[in-house]
Amino acid sequence: MADTMTTSVAVRDGATVLTVAGEVDLATAPALETAIEGILASKPTALIIDLTAVSFLASAGMAALVAAHQRAGEATTIAVVADGPATSRQLKMTSLDQVFALHSTLEAALASLRPN
Repeated sequence: MADTMTTSVAVRDGATVLTVAGEVDLATAPALETAIEGILASKPTALIIDLTAVSFLASAGMAALVAAHQRAGEATTIAVVADGPATSRQLKMTSLDQVFALHSTLEAALASLRPN
């Protein structure tokens, strides 16, 4: 069976949340990029990419996250939710946690976007 990855989109507290589940690798990263591009086309003020349910994150998936950050520019704030060895460890080891805000829970990401 081919690698499987699913995405779903919801709006919470004014932020667009892209929830990703499954394996993000060379085969599935283009679908992730397409999902992100579709969201960014509507120019949301904030996009949270929730990787909590991702079981494997390959370099192609990390490249998709960097590309999303670059495409968003100043118009959209991007935050990533990742917790666990399959996701947050790779993002920290590659210093991508310095590129975009990295949170361990969706609630923490939403709280970080709220005005003080």
